[in-house]
Amino acid sequence: MEITTVFPEGITTPDNIQTRVGELNFFDGVPDVESAQKVYNLLDFTHAYQAFLDGTKIASMDAIRKGILEFGPANTTAVLFEGLMDSKALFLTANTTSVYMFSWLELGDEPMVIETPPNVLGFINDHWFRYVIDFGNLGPDEGQGGKFLVLPPGYEGEVPDGYHVARTNTFGNWVIWRGYQKDGTTDLAVSQTKEMFRMYPLSQKDNPPEMTFVNASGQEMNTIHRMDAEIFNEINDVVQAEPLMGENPELLGHLAAIGIVKGQPFEPDERMQAILEAAAKAGSVTVKTIISKPKDERFYWYPGESYWQTAFPGGAYTWELDGVSIQDIRAAFHFYATGITPAMALKKVGKGSQYAFTYVDCQWQSSGWQ
Repeated sequence: MEITTVFPEGITTPDNIQTRVGELNFFDGVPDVESAQKVYNLLDFTHAYQAFLDGTKIASMDAIRKGILEFGPANTTAVLFEGLMDSKALFLTANTTSVYMFSWLELGDEPMVIETPPNVLGFINDHWFRYVIDFGNLGPDEGQGGKFLVLPPGYEGEVPDGYHVARTNTFGNWVIWRGYQKDGTTDLAVSQTKEMFRMYPLSQKDNPPEMTFVNASGQEMNTIHRMDAEIFNEINDVVQAEPLMGENPELLGHLAAIGIVKGQPFEPDERMQAILEAAAKAGSVTVKTIISKPKDERFYWYPGESYWQTAFPGGAYTWELDGVSIQDIRAAFHFYATGITPAMALKKVGKGSQYAFTYVDCQWQSSGWQ
């Protein structure tokens, strides 16, 4: 029988086609064995490449957690840079003038109380690197210091009065704050933190345990995520530790496609390991390119006039504008920076922190790109 129906152009593909992965051969729409393998290699690479870009933020938070816990257990340890930060600390976008201090909060079944010092810029980010709450000068305590109650994922119990309440989608959370030098010293900021900062379960509110304060100035510390195939192991650590409800299902889908599935071991075979290594190489140069030579004009403070960039186009600390996620700049941001709070994107004269940065000068940039 002869098919007499005329098919519109573009709805079928030929049985033999040349692609960037080589020649692909089909019979009646079904690929031969070699072609099928090429297609699946490409598909797995695509999932891994996207997982690298969107998952850099997850790996970054995993590295921060591990760096903090080198100094002591979660909930009872506060890491203070009493002599300011220096080159011994591997930390993205930190400076040597702020008095950095941070802890790792690990929730269980009950809420945790955090008592904060005055006159700091502080916030909490969850284990997926999402914003939870501010405290200090831009927090509900208005810079006076206060008691915050952090509720664990899915908590449905009683919430007592007298606290600034925050709900998080992860058990692990990064608590970071920075004080200010006074008269050229860190003494006041450090002493106020040691006197007032506490973290403890709500059930221990009548007898809070003591905190351990560790001076990290001059000590080696690494909080920077991997940029090779090991980044996928860092991402897997977070997937295994946290409820999935706090992360985007599409990103979790990319991760699942390459073998990162909650409750299952991540054991890539030789073929997949090679794909992960290739995807990591491609992902690493992609984020470097995006952050140093962005094509989207929204990344610039003064488009067409200078190369000073903003990390939050349109003032969106979530990187969502007009209902669309700006995924490229989000990936690039987490490659080079840490910390998510509205205070970095909103104009708060005398309180907030807005940033301008550039990778290039006009002479270097003049070569341009297409």
